[in-house]
Amino acid sequence: MAKPEYKTLRLILGDQLNAAHSWFHTKNQDTLYLIAELHQEATYTKHHVQKICAFFAAMKAFADALRTAGFQVCHLTLDETKNDPSLPDLLNRLIKKHRIERFEYQRPDEYRLLIQLRNLQLPAHVTGHETDTEHFLLPFDEISQHFTQGKHVLMEHFYRMMRKRFTVLMDGNKPEGGKWNYDKENRQKLSKTDLPEIPEPLLFSHPVGDILKRLNTHQIPHFGQVTESLLWPVTRNQARALLDYFCQHQLIHFGQFQDAMTCQSDHQWSLYHSRLSFALNTKMLHPMQVIQAALNRYDEAKGAITLAQVEGFIRQILGWREYVRGIYWANMPDYATLNAFSAERKLPDFFWTGETGMVCLKAAIQQSLKYAYAHHIQRLMVTGNLCLLTEVHPDQVDAWYLGIYIDAIEWVEMPNTRGMSQFADHGIIATKPYAASGNYMHHMSDYCQSCPYDVKKKTGENACPLNSLYWRFMDKHQQSLAIHPRIRMIYRSWDNQTEAARQAVLDRAEYCLTHLDQL
Repeated sequence: MAKPEYKTLRLILGDQLNAAHSWFHTKNQDTLYLIAELHQEATYTKHHVQKICAFFAAMKAFADALRTAGFQVCHLTLDETKNDPSLPDLLNRLIKKHRIERFEYQRPDEYRLLIQLRNLQLPAHVTGHETDTEHFLLPFDEISQHFTQGKHVLMEHFYRMMRKRFTVLMDGNKPEGGKWNYDKENRQKLSKTDLPEIPEPLLFSHPVGDILKRLNTHQIPHFGQVTESLLWPVTRNQARALLDYFCQHQLIHFGQFQDAMTCQSDHQWSLYHSRLSFALNTKMLHPMQVIQAALNRYDEAKGAITLAQVEGFIRQILGWREYVRGIYWANMPDYATLNAFSAERKLPDFFWTGETGMVCLKAAIQQSLKYAYAHHIQRLMVTGNLCLLTEVHPDQVDAWYLGIYIDAIEWVEMPNTRGMSQFADHGIIATKPYAASGNYMHHMSDYCQSCPYDVKKKTGENACPLNSLYWRFMDKHQQSLAIHPRIRMIYRSWDNQTEAARQAVLDRAEYCLTHLDQL
């Protein structure tokens, strides 16, 4: 039998599962769509096993949907790409096999893949074409109009611009309700009476035994809790169901409790968070689709859902998500090398096990290992805060966050981690380091109630390690941080202590650093 021949090969990456893309407005039998599991993508960092399974399952589901719709699809598993060391090797093999005349790809959202595809050496007779993913709200070509390499851009200003541009929660030229941002109203702690009211997360059941078998066969390194049935959405219908569930059951208290944390409700581990980031980042959902669904529910609820709740959610999609993408592309590749505090320590061993006496770290890490998920405050103010205070090298922090979270793709992970969390970007994103003592955990969670360490103590064997580590960090970087008006006042209490008192705190911090994996 003769090998099938096509004129055009179109590449669809694992985070380009956008059924609404213009590629799919017409069908051409001489166009072949390629969706492939690649050793390159499974191993460029060590991933959580559920992350790999979710991407591979979603890719297969998308390939099946395209076939059902009448498109010509080549879906390859690790078994079929085992002899292709890289994406370019696979592409050139298929171009030769199918006598391709034109190669097309959607612009990748990761710098490494963009460079790889733009540097692709095609046969002389093959033309190449790059197109947009048609997903983000801010056009790629406009990023340079709003972001400048190495320069701080205030997210609030960007967010207001986007609100005006897309007429979201606007009353003419003014924000609906008279305020742009209700963040100060959305920082409440969950009480014991709040816990029973938290809706259980909507979970799915997608068998991934075949994927797990391939990972083992090809010795793909991974970590995290293995599950035979994936809980995450892997189809558009499932993604829409998750969006509908959030709007109906969780949006009502999203903003109010978006920063709250608890270790007393394992079966309600996602609290009021939507968990839509995987569906969004793989492009199964469009950001405006999500925003409009939230707005529709806000209108339907007729006051039951407050403006503060819906604004807090929309700010994450219309503001923060688009903002970090702009930061990423305006500053790469140099951004990946920034290390403002010259941090050099290795990541603590308990980040791979969750085995630590510090309840806040234990809860956040074990949840991450179990579900490949933690919400933004757990990432920023628990695991990220510890890495900042203990001066873990940003490369190691990046690698852990990129690997462990199901929604982690470099364009969104790196600005959040290296920038927002670690302040390694010299303030391109954040106006100050998000460093915190144990008092923050006490204020926003119930972690301290069951912790063997005393959140009110800075010194002594049972003193909360975060307290002394915080003051060590602040003391070490006082010269650079004290010039910031929002931080200057913090040093007054430190400077007013006796030298002996300060030294006792610093000694406790050094002990914690030396014995971090035993705490």
